Amino acid sequence: MAHERDERDGGDGDVVGFRPLYRQVKDMLVRRIADGRWQTGQIIPSEFQIAHELAVSQGTVRKALDEMTAENLLVRRQGRGTFVASHDEDRVLFQFFKLSRDGGARVFPDSEVHAVARQRADATMRAKLALGAGASVVSIRRVRSLGGEKAISEAIVVPAARFPGLEREEPMPNNLYGLYAARYGVPVARATESLKAIACPAEDAALLGLDPGAPVLLIDRIAADVQGAPVEWRVSLCRSDSFHYLSDLR
Repeated sequence: MAHERDERDGGDGDVVGFRPLYRQVKDMLVRRIADGRWQTGQIIPSEFQIAHELAVSQGTVRKALDEMTAENLLVRRQGRGTFVASHDEDRVLFQFFKLSRDGGARVFPDSEVHAVARQRADATMRAKLALGAGASVVSIRRVRSLGGEKAISEAIVVPAARFPGLEREEPMPNNLYGLYAARYGVPVARATESLKAIACPAEDAALLGLDPGAPVLLIDRIAADVQGAPVEWRVSLCRSDSFHYLSDLR
């Protein structure tokens, strides 16, 4: 492998103008997930096998895998090995879904899809998803419920080029991140959210059974793939009368 050097310290020393070796290894392994060579739920080769293939130390590989595990790209299972993280409901619930009923346990929400359409991206969509002029998107409108009570009015936009035929998916699954990974090979690795309290617009209020202007929490989220490219823009309007946003900070 290019730029090999003394790795007695794990190969992570800082050199001006030089990317640490374990980061180079990590970039190579992330690309294997991005290009589909490593599928979600698949066990990956051992540290020894990867180190032998790339001609680096096991310490360097371990450091790269540690960072990928901390970023929820990989999952270590005691006695079984290391796997590419999948987007099952448990992972989505605790990594990406933060709304809970007051005084209740966290549960995965149900979804009711109201509209799905392919359309030309407007200026805001292009900016949010880093799309070029003339790009198309698939938009999804749905309402999510917790414990049988409507809690979230949600608008989702994804690049049509990354998810061909998504607008024809029937039925549209509840766990979209699982669909993105399993059907299209686009696992969501991270998301950035901004939160703001607003007065609920009339259309969303009708969907949620609220009075127009009732207070709701707006969550604006950009989800990115393993290489950091935006793959979904999601705006959720969440009831705040009997629900709350719960974030576990560590």
